[in-house]
Amino acid sequence: MTPSELLIEAFSRVPETVERAVDGLSEDQLASRPGTGANTVGWLAWHIARGQDVQVADLAGTEQVWTADGWYDRFGLPFPAEALGYGMSQDDVGRVRASGELLTGYLRAVHERTVAYLGTLGPDDLDAVVDDAWDPPVTAGARLVSILDDCTQHAGQAGYARGLLFFNR
Repeated sequence: MTPSELLIEAFSRVPETVERAVDGLSEDQLASRPGTGANTVGWLAWHIARGQDVQVADLAGTEQVWTADGWYDRFGLPFPAEALGYGMSQDDVGRVRASGELLTGYLRAVHERTVAYLGTLGPDDLDAVVDDAWDPPVTAGARLVSILDDCTQHAGQAGYARGLLFFNR
């Protein structure tokens, strides 16, 4: 297995996990907080896709799927196109309302773009420095692992939050 194939395998688990978390939930359930101040399943799913989209587009030197493919308009959220969830207030988290179909559709589109990008990478590409503001400088490989780590943590949170919605009834 090449490094590129390994990354594709790892990133391919994210949409599957998120789809299980949102499956069968209504828009109201997706926007419901499992506890005071908690992130919603819907916000977590949206943030996973947005974070991956922004960062992979930056690495690939492409426009984000969010704007290039019209997802920003389809979602109709009350935020600027560049919003991706970092630093959002609890009120803003609550404003992320979307159907499970819309959330997973966007994540699948981002995933397709991610897989296409990963398929272009050779081992030397992973060693390319993409951010020299850090010590040590951040390589493409380290950035991809960071993106994947963020996605998997939030996907697990979405699954847990889903369980709490039904447990707290």
